[in-house]
Amino acid sequence: MRIECRTIARGIASGEVLLTHEPISFLGNVDPQTGIIVEPKHELYGQSISGKILVFPSGKGSTVGSYVIYQLFKNNVAPAAMINIESEPIVAVGAIISEIPLVDKMEKDPFDLLNNGDIITVDSTGSFVEIDNGSKRD
Repeated sequence: MRIECRTIARGIASGEVLLTHEPISFLGNVDPQTGIIVEPKHELYGQSISGKILVFPSGKGSTVGSYVIYQLFKNNVAPAAMINIESEPIVAVGAIISEIPLVDKMEKDPFDLLNNGDIITVDSTGSFVEIDNGSKRD
């Protein structure tokens, strides 16, 4: 299934979905050395975003979050791609400077379509997300 979306940061990446209904503050919620969510009250606490297709409504918090995303990239623990309901400048800038594909405003709600473990492709260059028939990683 192919879903149209808006491109924020160009690129193509495939991988396993890691989904949260909660916004993410990259400054404080994510360890830039490991890519693990360290905020105990966050839905993804203790999970790694490294190499995942990270699906979350939006970012929140300090503008330093853009640099934390860049640190994740430099430490090889960044998400492979990101999908937002609606991106805001902190996440957008972080994705752009880190060359992480980022899309938002999918024509269908990603929270209705995607589940943790689904394998998908984000093609932000072509402005679409492709769902691998709902397949899950083994």
